[in-house]
Amino acid sequence: GNHDKAEQINFDDSDWQQVKLPHDWAIYGPFDPNGNPETAKLPWKGEGWYRKVFNVDKSLMGKKIHFLFDGVMAFPKVYINGKLAYEWDYGYNSFYFDATEFIKFGENNIISVYVDTRNHESRWYPGAGIYRKVQMVVTEQIHANIWGTFISTPLANKENADVRAFTKISNDSDSEKLILLESNLITPEGEELLIVKDTAKFIGEYEFEQWFRFQSPKLWDTENPNSYLLKSIVKLDGKAIDTVITKFGIRSFEFTSDDGIHLNGKRVKLKGVCLHQDLGPLGAAFNKRAMQRELEILKEMGINAVRTSHNVPAPELLDICDEMGILVIDEAFDKWDKKGDLLTDKDFSEWSHRNIKNFITRDRNHPSIFLWSIGNEMWDIGANKHGSFNKLVDMIGNFRRYDPTRKLTTVDADVESVKWHFYQLTDVHSWNYGRRYEPARKADPSKPVIITESASTVSTRGYYSFPLPKVKDEFYLNDSQVSSYDMNAPFWAEPAEQDFKWQEEDKFVAGEFVWTGFDYLGEPTPYNYFLTEKGIITSDQTARSSYFGIVDLCGIPKDRYYIYRSYWRPDVKTIHILPHWNWEGKEGEIIPVHVHTNADKGELFLNGKSLGMTHKQPNSEDIFERYRLMWNDVKYEPGELKVVVYKNGEYYGEEVMKTADEPYSIRLTPDRTNISADGEDLSYILIEALDKNGNLCPLAENEIKIELNGNAEIAGVGNGNPQSLESFQSNKVKLFYGKAMLIVKSLRNKNGEIDVTAS
Repeated sequence: GNHDKAEQINFDDSDWQQVKLPHDWAIYGPFDPNGNPETAKLPWKGEGWYRKVFNVDKSLMGKKIHFLFDGVMAFPKVYINGKLAYEWDYGYNSFYFDATEFIKFGENNIISVYVDTRNHESRWYPGAGIYRKVQMVVTEQIHANIWGTFISTPLANKENADVRAFTKISNDSDSEKLILLESNLITPEGEELLIVKDTAKFIGEYEFEQWFRFQSPKLWDTENPNSYLLKSIVKLDGKAIDTVITKFGIRSFEFTSDDGIHLNGKRVKLKGVCLHQDLGPLGAAFNKRAMQRELEILKEMGINAVRTSHNVPAPELLDICDEMGILVIDEAFDKWDKKGDLLTDKDFSEWSHRNIKNFITRDRNHPSIFLWSIGNEMWDIGANKHGSFNKLVDMIGNFRRYDPTRKLTTVDADVESVKWHFYQLTDVHSWNYGRRYEPARKADPSKPVIITESASTVSTRGYYSFPLPKVKDEFYLNDSQVSSYDMNAPFWAEPAEQDFKWQEEDKFVAGEFVWTGFDYLGEPTPYNYFLTEKGIITSDQTARSSYFGIVDLCGIPKDRYYIYRSYWRPDVKTIHILPHWNWEGKEGEIIPVHVHTNADKGELFLNGKSLGMTHKQPNSEDIFERYRLMWNDVKYEPGELKVVVYKNGEYYGEEVMKTADEPYSIRLTPDRTNISADGEDLSYILIEALDKNGNLCPLAENEIKIELNGNAEIAGVGNGNPQSLESFQSNKVKLFYGKAMLIVKSLRNKNGEIDVTAS
């Protein structure tokens, strides 16, 4: 809440809560059963204060002090020693400011940050507070600017590379100085390759331009993400006074109208997902290991690309993508309104320029970024309202001003907008869902096409309903869950396999970005406010997190994961049976059995008896027959279900599913058994109920109590149930279809073993 005079030096904060940054105050709850499902029923609307005492040593007198905030939700006002030092608006963007004049050297200082989310609007859970990293940057009066280096690779092939580097240096002293910029190019192996030196005499700001030309570069690509370093040393009178190290990659992109996108001269089919920023049980508070784990899970499935839907991401996400070889559509905005923290009394041109400048200058050296997205589904553009074309032209000018090397796009979903020809202003046709790119493609076939949102299949991990749906948007509302047969999608969307078929037919399409890689907090289609408005369900029956994810909110793959894995990684064996085989009370009833596999045919056995051979039908108009092995008339009897699959006429492998007995034991499986004692590193521990024979109990919903001993703490718990309103911060968690997740965080500078007991 708000506290009068909380910015003042002598304000009494002795009874305030101690927190660690990054911090999301709303994820601690409590959930409101009748709260807004679109924003996860969590208390993110409100005001808050953060205060910290810090000392600036007297020896730093005469130096420059900047503060860099990676993200604050929302409308932060930063006070230093009781004085307003800076304020910002857009909660997803990063900002920095010169705090030198407010600092007391040789004394304690107070930084106070006021946060106000009341005027922020969102279609998903945005979090609340200082939810990303904060840094204090100390430099000399003469220094390299924050985000002041811009590296591009005008020539990049196996034989030769040209690297162009612009570096902005500020001289904030009171006189001209002769300044030397020495730039060292360092190879991926850490060896010094080239040194370029330039001098300039100036006061204020000066931009150096330097070139590096060399042979046989190691290119950055999705398989070998090689990174170079540019070490920029600022020297005065022969002495180094500032050093900045910038990581970059050498690569080239070509966008074609008929053959997709080429990376380093070779077509790369985009196998992408959209990701919202929250980290499930951790909320919006960014944690690098949590994001790294998400991308590891998705890369194992076969992705090579991510879209940062629909906002400026945490900078560490881009670092990880650089390191893992994952391509990125870096997206700035969702809408040009309160969702972008643009209030009606603000000047649009000033707001957009300031935010675009920070966005582009912060991110433009990342080799993983191949496309800028100005924004998502900007309805004003599609309808040509509110001066939208003039706004778009203004924004495009700023994008190209700060990065003239990359292509840019806007993402659309309204086919009626094509008549306004807005696509003439951008470089790529980027469309969401249902082959809606066709009118734009017909109007201008010279541009590449990307499906920036595909599928939007909805499902609940571990839940199955019968009979199978006859149409995609036929939902069984009695359980407030969605069947994991993965044949359901909202009216505007489609099952995963439909997009496979369309892309096989429309080979000019560069690829897709599935909505979404992971479940996320909020936007729980179909159990959202639309059904409450129609009186179909009550507000307490709406969910608090989405059903769209290929992976659930805790990082446990749904059945759909194996559809994508089998299609995107055809050379890696995938055999996955569904559903589970515990259907007490349904003996003799039909339980369809589906198998996701990259084999082309298979034989199903129930208790040793063959139920016949089936095969994929690649020419069928039925999308499920094309990409799945299906036995839709299996009569249930408990026991063992086994599938044996064949590829190109030869035995490929088999998978077994058994009816489980009652829960007998608990299995704990950590994703990593060694973590860093940095106070940030995480281990995700999968909790599963097993019967006495070691089979997963797929219907278990026991409450599990957790005891932790050692130098660690519980960072969160969860189970992937979109309907659950239980706290993520607890030492107990209910199993959901036999599984749950415990997240353990290390303590800073405290080594030793961590013992976890579940009962």
